[in-house]
Amino acid sequence: MQLTYVSRACFASVLVALLAGTNAHAASLGTLRIGIDLPVSGADAAIGVPTQNGAVLAIEQANKRGFAGGTYKLEASLLDDAVQGKHDPAAGAQNVKTFIADSSVMAMIGPFNSNVAKSEIPLTNDAGLAQISPSNTNDGLTVGDDAKKLRTAHPDTNAYFRVCTKDSRQGGALATFAQKLGYKKVFVIDDNETYGKGLADHFEDSFKKIGGISLGHEHITANQQDFKALLTKVHSTSPDAVFFGGNTSTGGGLLRRQMADVGMTNTPYMGGDGISDTEEFVKEAGPMAENVYYSFAAPDADKLPSAKQFVADYKARFKSDVGPYSASAFAATQIIIAAIEKALKESGGKMPSRAVVLKDIASTRDFPTPIGPIGFDANGDTTAPILTLKRLLAGGKTVTVTQLVLK
Repeated sequence: MQLTYVSRACFASVLVALLAGTNAHAASLGTLRIGIDLPVSGADAAIGVPTQNGAVLAIEQANKRGFAGGTYKLEASLLDDAVQGKHDPAAGAQNVKTFIADSSVMAMIGPFNSNVAKSEIPLTNDAGLAQISPSNTNDGLTVGDDAKKLRTAHPDTNAYFRVCTKDSRQGGALATFAQKLGYKKVFVIDDNETYGKGLADHFEDSFKKIGGISLGHEHITANQQDFKALLTKVHSTSPDAVFFGGNTSTGGGLLRRQMADVGMTNTPYMGGDGISDTEEFVKEAGPMAENVYYSFAAPDADKLPSAKQFVADYKARFKSDVGPYSASAFAATQIIIAAIEKALKESGGKMPSRAVVLKDIASTRDFPTPIGPIGFDANGDTTAPILTLKRLLAGGKTVTVTQLVLK
């Protein structure tokens, strides 16, 4: 039998390598996850994917800097709540159940749409799983009787937060803006969903309070494709502008396109953040994708000095421009990451409970983010509401008209 001779130096190097591998294994205790539920397929992907990217970037950067001292790895658990190209409350609820069943999921980002949030909040509230939305704007998610109903099982617990402002403020700002543009008579249309109807109602009420005239308020139906009869009625009232409450995926772009078919080519069009997915809106509205004004409940990251590094990092990582809510998703994820790290310290390095993570998120005050310092009030609403107003020009170009800090 032939014996293989191993030098002392070689043996020592092998031993060091083995020990290093053992120590590295011991140093990493496992993986903690942040659930991300957004619509990232179909028509809603144009707005959902850039939002998801913002959250993913925050997680990647946290790992790069040594999340929790390298003792844990942070991972994104990505789920899509779009069904047949459109956000779906039932899909969102099922995604949340998946997050809840995974004990490594410490908190979640999302959803994007308010009607999806209504299906998720009772679940996350019961489970004590913190969720922060970058984009839900419906008032009833956090205040009033609707919010109380969402927390029926555990009324004293609030697991839901958002870094964006409410529709009452967004609708009011849009009404004031419409008046400044010289619009005295406006026809209001909505998609009859939680977000769209809520925003349209707030806009209409605010517009009338400041002296504007609502010529009518109509609701479209799910999956409606032909709006010519409705628009013929709208045209007969001679509005200064048409206001739409809803999303591009629920008819916002197609409605705008068909205004040309009834002789409303020169009539301005207004909406909220549901039509801020410029790429998809331009595709749907076609040649009518101009003379359009819209808002979104976040600052314009491209014009925010504090977001300069974020914008550069985002473009380098994803080879595309940031979306309206990319920076908001990044900021929301930063808050969750900080809460998880704080909870880890409080637990002595052991996997923390969701209850502790939730407590640390709820106590967030003036947390520094690319979109400015963020905190939450007792309802889970941001204490730093900001609104951006933009105008869509020919060729898909946009210009920021103004940014408003809402108090």
